[in-house]
Amino acid sequence: MPTGLVALLDDVAAIAKVAAASVDDIGAAAARAGTKSAGVVIDDAAVTPQYVTGFDPSRELPMIWKIAKGSIKNKLVFLLPAAVLLGQFAPFLIPIILIFGGLFLCYEAAEKVLELCHVDETTKHEQPAIIEGHGREEEMVAGAIRTDLILSAEIMAIALSELTDQVWWQQGLILALIGVLITVAVYGAVALIVKMDDVGLHLAQEYDGAVKSFGRGLILFMPKLLAAISIIGTLAMAWVGGGLLVHNIAALGWHGPEHLIDLISHPLVGLFPASAKLMVGGIAFAILSGVLGVIIGAGIAPLVHRFIPHGEKH
Repeated sequence: MPTGLVALLDDVAAIAKVAAASVDDIGAAAARAGTKSAGVVIDDAAVTPQYVTGFDPSRELPMIWKIAKGSIKNKLVFLLPAAVLLGQFAPFLIPIILIFGGLFLCYEAAEKVLELCHVDETTKHEQPAIIEGHGREEEMVAGAIRTDLILSAEIMAIALSELTDQVWWQQGLILALIGVLITVAVYGAVALIVKMDDVGLHLAQEYDGAVKSFGRGLILFMPKLLAAISIIGTLAMAWVGGGLLVHNIAALGWHGPEHLIDLISHPLVGLFPASAKLMVGGIAFAILSGVLGVIIGAGIAPLVHRFIPHGEKH
């Protein structure tokens, strides 16, 4: 009897070790896959505030909550089952999907760059949403959720490409974990960003001295922060979109863009000591991928405009 008990305890300990290892593997895989998706996450956080700009401040947080719930539904109800099935039965389609996603991000980045350069100003003179009536809120929330669906699909596809060595239930668990954490992080950050000016106004009106000055400074700082986030989001879209194209075109057998970037960056990397070459190489690849992404995006923009009226929200 004691021998049987000891054997049972040994089995339980072995199972616990396997379970612990699986948890560690899942955590490591989730971190790795989530890091790969960071550029799209930045883009998501940069894009979302525009959907609540111009509304009554009392409606900003409820709108963000609606968008966040729609985002969770996008990720867990629609995209998660599709991603798991794709990973199990058609993993060869993942590079193709990522190429189309890369093209979308390159197009978006190119549109932003053209706008910043005053080449494309079709979206700069829209009426503030608050003037357009109460029904505009539902329209903007629906538009934000549609945009989130595209970005969430990118996040899931990028994450899935890092999980091809996992079994289906691990893929599902990791993707669900990434989806929830990213949604909380993105919309928590968005809520903080859009309410900071209200916090600054409250401090400036209700307090004196240093607190009042801080409130005024916060009000003046927020437009600069939103502009900076927009620029960071554009850079992230170009970097991620270009990188997706280069890596996944190479995965399908054409290494031309990858070799071109290596050819351009190699002389620059060679100027640095060995200890810095890896970092410099990564930065050079990101910059050159982003430039390539913007060029490709600008090239496909006229084709996109044939199907989507220029300046229309997607």
